[in-house]
Amino acid sequence: MSVMEKTYIFGHKKPDTDSVTASIALSYLKNELGDNTEPRVLGNINKETNYALEYFNIDKPEYLNDVKLQIKDVNYHKDFVLGESESIYNCYQYMLKEGLTGIPIIDSNNKFAGLITIKDLSHAFINDDSNSLDTTYDNILQVIDGEEVHRVIDEIKGNVFVAAYSNDSFKNMADLNLNENTILIVGDRYELLDCAIDAKSKMVIVTGDFKLKDEQLERAKLNNVNVIYTALDTFHTAKLISLSNCLRTMIRSYNPTSFDHMDYVDDVLDINDKLRHTNYPIVNRDNECLGLLRITDLNGKNPKKVILVDHSEKLQSADGLDEAEILEIVDHHNLGNITTSSPINFRNMPVGSTCTIITTLYNEKNIEIPKSIAGMLLSGILSDTLILRSPTATDLDREAVLQLEKIAGVDYEEYGMDMLKAGTSLDGMSVEDVLYNDYKLYTVGDKTFAIGQFFTMNFDEIEKDINKYLEVINEVSVANNYNLVALYVTDIIKNGSYVLFNDKGKNIMDTCYNKEMSQGEFIENCVSRKKNVIPLIMDVIGD
Repeated sequence: MSVMEKTYIFGHKKPDTDSVTASIALSYLKNELGDNTEPRVLGNINKETNYALEYFNIDKPEYLNDVKLQIKDVNYHKDFVLGESESIYNCYQYMLKEGLTGIPIIDSNNKFAGLITIKDLSHAFINDDSNSLDTTYDNILQVIDGEEVHRVIDEIKGNVFVAAYSNDSFKNMADLNLNENTILIVGDRYELLDCAIDAKSKMVIVTGDFKLKDEQLERAKLNNVNVIYTALDTFHTAKLISLSNCLRTMIRSYNPTSFDHMDYVDDVLDINDKLRHTNYPIVNRDNECLGLLRITDLNGKNPKKVILVDHSEKLQSADGLDEAEILEIVDHHNLGNITTSSPINFRNMPVGSTCTIITTLYNEKNIEIPKSIAGMLLSGILSDTLILRSPTATDLDREAVLQLEKIAGVDYEEYGMDMLKAGTSLDGMSVEDVLYNDYKLYTVGDKTFAIGQFFTMNFDEIEKDINKYLEVINEVSVANNYNLVALYVTDIIKNGSYVLFNDKGKNIMDTCYNKEMSQGEFIENCVSRKKNVIPLIMDVIGD
């Protein structure tokens, strides 16, 4: 039975508690329903989320760098390789059967050793006039359709000598040509066979369906001479014998271009535009060869399957999203600009948290919520609704919290305050850490703006370094050509936010709040980015 392809579930690039816990809870639900999913994160997990994960003993989701197409997502010729001890003849037959013009060669440790192309084989068939042989007993048997008579060793290395002379001439040349490295090809010329056996030749190949005399065979065994019979005549045997050479004899010293199976398809195409090769070996990080990529294989792609939670803005999502297959979106924000090529499941509800929607999905599917998953869902709701104090909190959020706190075995207000406190500590955090702690990008037409939000019980710690914060905010704005970059420092006790913004965005902020805004100004009843901030800014920027 084939393994079901994995689907990745993740939130936005600057993961907050709602996006992380939603990914975990939705993945558990999907797997209970028979899917194969895995929660991932697109960035560092903040202190608040870490507190929730540790409290309910949940492992941190692994980091997902992007969802771009990689070679491993392509239907390349997996396991299409040949060992370096295979014969040239077998390589040709294999390529002919599979319709290939190249094949990677591996050593005994499965390491990539080289690439042999149809051009290389043509050279071997037409131009190779070498008398030396580096092969195996089995290769010779296969190529000349031989019969094993006496095998001393498996590895056969030596010089081919074809008995095309008279007996007298051959005897005169015997001292020069017959030795322990000689591979003699001969028919029913028994005197010549005696010479070869007495010289302890490496091998004698008796052609034309002739056989050694009994006493010759006994002497051959005593002298450790390998013996093979073949029905082919001497001419055809001599013609084919070089094709029994091992492929390692054809591997050239140059290092052909290969790709790691984790390489991006876009990068492969860029390199191929310059090289214009047909075949590329595919390896892993240990240089073990996994197969062969033909450029035409790139037409057969298996894009990564993904489910998005807590966002539907392309700028907030994983890099390479256009190359992935979006199966589903679960979100509680305004509709973003992500598009799909086919219809998908899209669950969007006007509630305070994505985790509230996922709790509803559990109830609809009649799937029991374990304690740890209830803790994740509860944490996401309490975080996004500021323990149900945010104007975004709805009756459905409140119902979900009451359901989940019983399963999780906590007092939601006490637990929620401890969790938020854990996230408000500035210990060990840089200015950039605070700005990017919960940071989202938005687009309106051709304009882009960024809003960060940080919760604290003591704005004084940030205010004393306000110039450093403004410097970073302006640098981010200029470097990315954003129309506005603002940091809302939210005090849940005072039920409002202090706002810092870039110089370029001052006109936008003044218009939003109908007054001359100063840096660090406190805005009452402003605790929800989604409800109190984004709609205002979008209206102004969109005009």
